[in-house]
Amino acid sequence: MSLWRRASGIFKDQNSLCLVSFSRRTALRNPDIESLVIKSTCHNESSFDSRNIDRVCRWIRLSPLNLKPLLWSVSNRLEKTKSWVVALKGMYLMHNVINCMAPCVKEIGRLPFDLSNFNDGHSSQAKTWYYNSFIRTYYAFLDQKSTLVFQHTEEKGYRMTMKQELVLLQKLQALFDLLMQIKPQSGAALNPLVLKAMDAIIIEVFDIYSRLCKGIAILLINIYSANKDEAIMSLKVVQKATLQGEELSLYFDFCQEIRVVNASESPLIDKVPKEGIQELENIIRGFSEKSDVDKGIPRKEDEKAIVAVTENSKVGDNDKVCVRDGFRTIITDKWVKFEEDLVHKNPFASPLYNHSNVKVNQDLPDLITF
Repeated sequence: MSLWRRASGIFKDQNSLCLVSFSRRTALRNPDIESLVIKSTCHNESSFDSRNIDRVCRWIRLSPLNLKPLLWSVSNRLEKTKSWVVALKGMYLMHNVINCMAPCVKEIGRLPFDLSNFNDGHSSQAKTWYYNSFIRTYYAFLDQKSTLVFQHTEEKGYRMTMKQELVLLQKLQALFDLLMQIKPQSGAALNPLVLKAMDAIIIEVFDIYSRLCKGIAILLINIYSANKDEAIMSLKVVQKATLQGEELSLYFDFCQEIRVVNASESPLIDKVPKEGIQELENIIRGFSEKSDVDKGIPRKEDEKAIVAVTENSKVGDNDKVCVRDGFRTIITDKWVKFEEDLVHKNPFASPLYNHSNVKVNQDLPDLITF
C-alpha cells in the first residue's frame, strides 16, 4: 500500500469515527457498535482487528436488539466503500458474527449489502481484479450460508421427511460448491489479509464437509425405507458427494501451495464406497422391476429356469422335461437357492463413514447449527 493511500485511509477512518461520536442512539443506530465496526473494517491492509471483532460479537450475544444496529452499520459502511480492504474486512466481520453462536443471527437471512459486483475504485482493474474476484466469491458463499441458516430455522419445529432431509443435503452440497470456488489468484494469494480469510474458509470446509458425511451416512442406513423418488435423489446426492470428495483433495493441494496455515496438514477425506452407489442403483432398479410386474411384465427371477437333473430328480406338475443328446433337463419356475443367496447382505455393513453409534431409522442430525 502506497504512503498516500495509507494516509488517506487513516484520515477516512478517523473522520468516520468523529462523525459517529456525534450521532444519537436510536433503534437502528448504536454509536458504540458503529465505532467498533469502523475499527474492525479500517483501511489498514496489514491485519484484521481481532479484538474489536470479538467485541462486536459480544454485543450481539449480549442482546438480540443489537443485531439491527450492527447490520445497519456494516451495510452503511460497505455500500459506500470503494476499497477492497474495507470490503474484505466487512465480510470477515460478518463471517464471525454469523458463526458467533448467538441465536439472533439465524434471523439475518440474506446479507443487507451486495458485493456480487464489487470493484475496487482506488486502482486500475488490471491491478485489483484478483481482489475483486476473491471478494465476489467470498460474498456469494457468505450470503448463501446466511440464507440457508435462516431457511433451516424457519423449517425447524417438526420432524423432517426423508425428502426434506435430502433437499437439505443438496443445499449443503451447493454451499460446499461455493466454498470450492473461493481461490485467491495472482497477487491476492500472497496478501496477509486474504490468507487470514482463507484460514476461516478452511474451517468452513471442514465443518460443512463433515456435516455432509454424517448426513449421508445416516441417510444410507435408512435408505431401505425410501420410495423410488427418494432413492433417485439419494443416488444423485451420493454421486455428487463422490465428486466433491475429489474436488476437496485438489482444493487442499491448492491451499497448501499458497501456504494457508489451516491447510498445512491434509485431512483423511471420507469417500463414498462404490458398493454404496451400486446398492442404490440396485434399489432403483428394484422399483423399476416392481413397476413392470404391476404392468404384467414378469421379472427375471419369475421366468422359467433350466436346471440339470438326474433320473431320480423330482419333476413338478408345472415342469416340462426335455431330452436332447442324451441329457435330460427340466424347465421349472423354481430357482435353486444356495445358502449364501438366502443370507441378506447389508452393503453398508462397513459403513460409508465409521459411525459406530449410528442407529437404524435414526433422524438426520441438525446439519445447520452454527
